[in-house]
Amino acid sequence: MLLENKTALITGGGTGIGKAVALRLAQEKVNIAINYSRSEKDALETQKEVQALGVQCKIYKASVSSDQEVRKMMEQVAKDFGGFDILVNNAGITRFVNHSDLEGMKEEYWDEIFAVNVKGLFFCCRAAAEELRKSKGVIVNITSIAGLTGLGSSIAYSASKAASISITKSLARVLAPEVRVLSIAPGIVLTRWVDGQEDHIERLAGTTPMKRIAKPEDVSELVYGVIAHAGFVTGQTIVVDGGAFI
Repeated sequence: MLLENKTALITGGGTGIGKAVALRLAQEKVNIAINYSRSEKDALETQKEVQALGVQCKIYKASVSSDQEVRKMMEQVAKDFGGFDILVNNAGITRFVNHSDLEGMKEEYWDEIFAVNVKGLFFCCRAAAEELRKSKGVIVNITSIAGLTGLGSSIAYSASKAASISITKSLARVLAPEVRVLSIAPGIVLTRWVDGQEDHIERLAGTTPMKRIAKPEDVSELVYGVIAHAGFVTGQTIVVDGGAFI
């Protein structure tokens, strides 16, 4: 297997897209480090599922919005696994605020969304850079089509994803040629983020050429693909949305 015995650190790896990525890479015999901030129970459950696939898996509690916690986590992962080869920046948050509700887009919402989705992504990339240069590794940032369309759960969320796409381009230049940096931009995905929004999901599914919305596995398969089979691709944002915004 192309990725056998490599190690991947996945932020927000206990649930949703992060969990799907962990399991997909574990199928390729990649050892997995799972980061979580609050969902310890979910992270432990995912750890068991990953280990059942015959690879090493450890979990690490850290808020990606804290540079200090991120640096400490990266050092520990490198120590535990003897280095690492892949970073998947999946951790993210949002606030659901209608775009027309300008006053509802509170300052504290901007701060918390950018702290995780923008600063947190950068902190993780920066702290991982030395190890990834050694291993000639790859960074995959899970962004969103919201960063390309300006649509999404809130104006701040869309702006944060546009910023993370920009960071991807900048770091692809800075870390080359040793490290590739890519962005994968999903549309709406069936995760707990959309629990209780069945009408919204059904309406969106009907507007896509594929007549459905993405499952986490649709995203994780692409993550695996760009890591294992796209060695000359860097700095790009690849959309996975069933053709919703073609």
